[in-house]
Amino acid sequence: MATYEEIYGKRVDVLSSDPTLTAANEGQVWYNSTSGTLNTVGKTGVVVSATALPTATRASQSIGAAQDSMILATGANPGTNYSTNCFEYNGSGWTNAPAAGTARDQANRSGGVGTVTAGMIAGGAAPGSMVANTEKYDGSSWTETGNLSDSRGDGEMFGTQTAAALTGGYNSFTPPYWTNATEEFNGTSWTGGTASPLNTTGGCGCGTQTAGMIVGQRESPSNSYPGKAAVTQTRFYDGSAWSLGGTTNMAANANITAGTQSAAQKAGGAAPAPASYTNTEAWDGTSWTTGASLGSAFSNGCGAGTATASVFAGGQTPPGNLATVQEITESIGTISAAAWSASNAMVSGRSILGRAGTQTAALAIGGYYYPGSPEDTTKVESYDGSSWSEGPDLNEARYGMQCDGSSTAALAAGGISPGSPEFLGNSESWNGSSWTATPALNTARGYVGHAGGPAASTASIVFGGRVPGPANSNASESFNGSSWTATPNLNTPAFGRYGGGTSTAALSVGGTPPATGATEEWNGSSWTTVNANPVARAFRGQAGTQTDCIVFGSDSPAISTTQGYDGTNWSTRPALGTARNQAAGTGTSTAGLCFGQSPNSGITEEFTGEVETTAAKTLTTS
Repeated sequence: MATYEEIYGKRVDVLSSDPTLTAANEGQVWYNSTSGTLNTVGKTGVVVSATALPTATRASQSIGAAQDSMILATGANPGTNYSTNCFEYNGSGWTNAPAAGTARDQANRSGGVGTVTAGMIAGGAAPGSMVANTEKYDGSSWTETGNLSDSRGDGEMFGTQTAAALTGGYNSFTPPYWTNATEEFNGTSWTGGTASPLNTTGGCGCGTQTAGMIVGQRESPSNSYPGKAAVTQTRFYDGSAWSLGGTTNMAANANITAGTQSAAQKAGGAAPAPASYTNTEAWDGTSWTTGASLGSAFSNGCGAGTATASVFAGGQTPPGNLATVQEITESIGTISAAAWSASNAMVSGRSILGRAGTQTAALAIGGYYYPGSPEDTTKVESYDGSSWSEGPDLNEARYGMQCDGSSTAALAAGGISPGSPEFLGNSESWNGSSWTATPALNTARGYVGHAGGPAASTASIVFGGRVPGPANSNASESFNGSSWTATPNLNTPAFGRYGGGTSTAALSVGGTPPATGATEEWNGSSWTTVNANPVARAFRGQAGTQTDCIVFGSDSPAISTTQGYDGTNWSTRPALGTARNQAAGTGTSTAGLCFGQSPNSGITEEFTGEVETTAAKTLTTS
């Protein structure tokens, strides 16, 4: 028998404490002389809650083969049993995908057929009838193609857009209900395949047309509903014949299984419905092994991915539908989901205020204090990652101004004077200890959009806003540290914009009136309209860069919604703990800060992206 040294190339180290661990330590073994334990770093299944669905959905179909690339298609939403809604997941959040052509639920369940640019859905239930309809998706639109020979729902499906198989399900609302018929799809039409040994329903398929399997189904030799009970049996399909596979540890139907015939992940389920489980199991091609429990129970949802990285979304557990999303990842450590968490409030609560800095070194600048006191809106506070403290005030009270930079070098320009109200053009800069007057904007304005990042005191851009009249503006101008220069205008005039980035790579989003989600990117010479934010609002907080940012909260009424932008598309992110109205934000997309609120609130929250912490595991003998 080979020794550890022969296998790994070195001897087991004897250490007085565990080393600082990273992914590079995977597989290493050492002896901790203090604890008297033999330790290692190895992978285990880790469950983490992910960004929730936009709408609670059950009985949907899934497209995709990756944890960070899936479409949840159709299904039953609250108040709508048969839906055309489709949502796409990118690993961080959800976007609205084009609606399917046919409303349906009671999907023929799979762990994701095809990919998000070449997928398909087939069958299901519609009002008063079963569905034979098949639709293919190319990443931008749905196209109806050949119908199933036998309309049905709640069966098991697996494969790709051009080579899929479907078996089981129910094909009628009246007896006889159930079927063992199998059909195969070639990208255009369905033809008969080999029938499964028993009638099946409520299971889930995964794998390919010629190497697929069904798991977690109910089986019966007859068509009677009472005869069907959840089974532990796994069945394989090779494109021409069915065979028995290994048995699961828990009998549960309406589960989701993602992966292949040789390596899969199974999650949730019910037996009997509608009770739901948190059980997960991993399949290695030979046997099923019970894994980490889900954070919350579900059944009748959808999912996609592999045996080592899967995602499960929606479904149901009494008394209703779920928007829950959970990921299972083979990891060497502990994964903490992205989330907002409460921190200490500002000393003086206010809204429509300026911001600068990072999550651990931020400035809250000026703002509006109802019913509008000039003394209060000169206030500046600094945040050290834990608490706020008051610092030197602005020279002039203002709110709705341009403001960006760092905690030691910031710029505040324009805005509105609360006493008049008057649109301001003057500006002032912060050097870490005091505020000094700097050159004024060419156009006095308030409620502006702005960008500059850490270098804002010497390189900023201001865009849009409200100007005397009053009127909406699309004017844009940049600052080089000594003067402001007019630059090409925005494409859409609005005030209450939110944005971020730098003076040569800025993002302008939203505004009013009317409320808009219009998004534009600045490249240093021109503005280009890009994909709009799905939430048409103004006065939202923002953190991050032009190609990697989050936006959160809104103007009245307050909302907790958070979206992320990746330079191309918008998608959902975990919501704020408290709905916000006219708050400020700074930091990055993975370390953001939200503070202030109307009226006169200093409530503060920190956003932390998903974090993986590596930990040692003790080896034992038995």
